[in-house]
Amino acid sequence: MIDEASVILRADHISKSFGAVTALTDVSMYLRRGEVLGLVGDNGAGKSTLIKIICGFHKPDKGTLIFEGQPLSLNSPIEARNLGIQTVYQDLALVNHLTVYDNMFLGREPLRRVMGLQFLDHKLMREQTRTYLDTLGIRIPNVRSSVAQLSGGQRQSIAVARSIYSNPRLLILDEPLAALGVREGGLVLKLVLELKRRGDVSIIIIAHNYAQIFEISDRINFLSGGKVTFDKRTKDTSVSELMELVTSGYKIAATES
Repeated sequence: MIDEASVILRADHISKSFGAVTALTDVSMYLRRGEVLGLVGDNGAGKSTLIKIICGFHKPDKGTLIFEGQPLSLNSPIEARNLGIQTVYQDLALVNHLTVYDNMFLGREPLRRVMGLQFLDHKLMREQTRTYLDTLGIRIPNVRSSVAQLSGGQRQSIAVARSIYSNPRLLILDEPLAALGVREGGLVLKLVLELKRRGDVSIIIIAHNYAQIFEISDRINFLSGGKVTFDKRTKDTSVSELMELVTSGYKIAATES
């Protein structure tokens, strides 16, 4: 049995179709407070559709979402962000020609008044960006550097840091390790582990690399055919068991743990 008081997000019997294409058929899943949930599955399994429903980009055709104990019905990603749900997509949504600190405050720049006129407070943005990145263990030598000058792992870390700067309750990471080398991916894994240690944000992370997701996740959900077909604590399963799911045609039923 699950202690519902410990659950921050629950999806019950979610379905979604796009014309003749069925993306999700009957998805039920949950996320505990402070938990890191690894969401895995082949391409086309419905992972991206599910997170776009959770973050308000799509509406489900059927089913319900519960967030912080209340029914969740979103009309846009802005509504989701206002409720404390932040999503970092593969494209990162960073502005490459702007500095690190400009990207951190994009759309919420602090202002200062000089002789009755308002100006961007660049000094405050630089100082707060430096302090915040240091707190998270993100090593960027110069916050005045343009994002285009950073490595892939550094850019991904900045995108995650910007999303959690507003203290979200739920953070969704869509393939944060995609196209990153071992060293760059390690930077992102280290950041997620730091967020996990802090325990003040619940995380759903989508990834194809099962070995990497085992390093950071508390629990694994396997999505196949528009359903969650596997649900186990990371310590109770293994990479080989997940690989067996793939080769056996996903025959193992989901169980709540």
